Amino acid sequence: MARQAVETLAEMAAEQGGTSEEGLEALRDAGRRLAAARPGVGAIAGAVGRLLASGRYESHLEPESLRRVLEEEALALTEGRMRAPASIAIQLRDRLEGATVMTHSASATVREAIAHTSPEKLICTVSRPVEEGRAFADDLRVAGLEVELIEDAEAPGRISETSLFLIGADTVFSDGAVCNKVGTIPIARAAAAAGIDTVVAAEVVKLAPVVGAQAPDLADFERELFEMIPADLVTEFVTEEGVFRPDDLGTLVDRVPFLREGYELVAPASVSQ
Repeated sequence: MARQAVETLAEMAAEQGGTSEEGLEALRDAGRRLAAARPGVGAIAGAVGRLLASGRYESHLEPESLRRVLEEEALALTEGRMRAPASIAIQLRDRLEGATVMTHSASATVREAIAHTSPEKLICTVSRPVEEGRAFADDLRVAGLEVELIEDAEAPGRISETSLFLIGADTVFSDGAVCNKVGTIPIARAAAAAGIDTVVAAEVVKLAPVVGAQAPDLADFERELFEMIPADLVTEFVTEEGVFRPDDLGTLVDRVPFLREGYELVAPASVSQ
């Protein structure tokens, strides 16, 4: 969704008329609307904000030159998103090879990591209510992996059979909170009680600074599919930029160009004010 939002704004920029400042204001308004549509998926606000912040200091340019700046930044964001899973897979290799891994929800990043290593076994949940896990498990079986598909309710009781609980994320907030598929929390709690690490594999584009004291609340329709996993249930985050503990995510956010500034431009919290 973050990638699609960035591509939408890039297409808008290519079609804009008027002055550069007028074009930027129209893009900011569109970015705010996109972010407000899915407040729980902070990566949308983070990604489109980074795109808009890159043009903020270039408003003096002629419209055509500004459009090129925005197109180049959009391309960089998209290409970075495409390269990231392979880098994350490399960093997870030592953890996954020969391991028994449990996962929950059909994360493309997790799939990439597992497909490029040799875990002994994958225990995959059905991931209700959408049941994404069935197709996810089938894909990995075709790739030659041993996969056991279990009901979501079984997962907390089976976590002791594994050496790692590996999940993706819809959004990773700088305070260490994670937005992921509903049902993640009970498994992560069981993993913590059993002394098993919960590892989040997520691209940097999924990062979102926290505006205010905490991550934004989910919209009512989002709560049927997603939940916020608190930072104290996560052992570490693996990104294309390296491995980070929850307490260190703020450092990563600060070194990503335009991320904090851009997020503040379009953050859902600012839309409701």
